[in-house]
Amino acid sequence: MDPFAKLDRYTPQALGALRIVSALIFTAHGTQKLFGFPAGERGQPEPFSLMGLGGVIELIGGVLLLIGLFSRPVAFILSGQMAVAYWMFHAPSSFFPIQNGGDAAILYCFVFLLFVVTGPGAWSMDATRKQSQVR
Repeated sequence: MDPFAKLDRYTPQALGALRIVSALIFTAHGTQKLFGFPAGERGQPEPFSLMGLGGVIELIGGVLLLIGLFSRPVAFILSGQMAVAYWMFHAPSSFFPIQNGGDAAILYCFVFLLFVVTGPGAWSMDATRKQSQVR
């Protein structure tokens, strides 16, 4: 008998908590790029640059994922953005993620990919919309 089997019933809540926390932290990357808050090392990018576009995607996508609205398609886009960010900006400087600063991009990529497959978990607008459509 699996001693952790009883925890399976909490999977939706665990996914919801992971979604909320990762989206909050991810959204901060967007606000840092677009508004300079919290203050970063680089300063704000040009609004119509690749980094500016990344900030818009991070902010809007992060907020949508935070509230759990259109979670799967948003998570797919964010996962792709993090894959592109890793290969364009981190991987060229070193093979090792811990050295090139890309470990967070890799982790975000796969956490968001998890939400594409599993859905948003508990406490999401998607779940609320689904329940209202059933009625």
